[in-house]
Amino acid sequence: MTSTTETRACAPLLRADWQHIDRNSLEQMSARDWAVLDAQRSQFYREEQARQALRMLTESAQDPSFGYTVNNFEHCLQSATMALRDGLPEEDIVVCLLHDVGFIVAPHQHGDFAAALLGPYVSERNHWTLRRHAIFQDLHAHAHPSIDRNARERWRGHPHFEWAASFVERYDQNAIDCRYECAPLEVFEPMVHRIFARTPRQLPLPD
Repeated sequence: MTSTTETRACAPLLRADWQHIDRNSLEQMSARDWAVLDAQRSQFYREEQARQALRMLTESAQDPSFGYTVNNFEHCLQSATMALRDGLPEEDIVVCLLHDVGFIVAPHQHGDFAAALLGPYVSERNHWTLRRHAIFQDLHAHAHPSIDRNARERWRGHPHFEWAASFVERYDQNAIDCRYECAPLEVFEPMVHRIFARTPRQLPLPD
């Protein structure tokens, strides 16, 4: 009789000298198990986080558009290229590159998606801007029939207001030109790795 239970191999480990913690639930794990897992986890994040963030973006390189002449990958690459050519700091360039990485999978919260991804590694200025950039963009959609172009005014006077406004005006709302020649993604990959190599800061829990 053939068993209906299949024997499945454990997931491969990133490093050959690591070990699996083979338990059926978290409740079964010992203090030693957690020590091993947490040590391996910290190294795993250091080596994999930037690579996997970039993979999220590169997976969309051949995706279609719903009407813009560029797809979301090209929009992000164009945004980063504009920032690079303007001589912006490396952190700002990476923020441009990844600001819309969640645009398709989290269309109504894509700013929060990018802020959660990058927030621990970037300044409060950029974290604040990522969370709100979609609302700041509404100012530029002059003929859109159902948006409030002045929605950003609730934050007028905030220390990061002017940067958010400049970011959107110069590197977001205008990064939709299929004729614009972008730098290749390879130019930005070392920057992304350096940003994620920073010691992460603890972000406050959302209200």
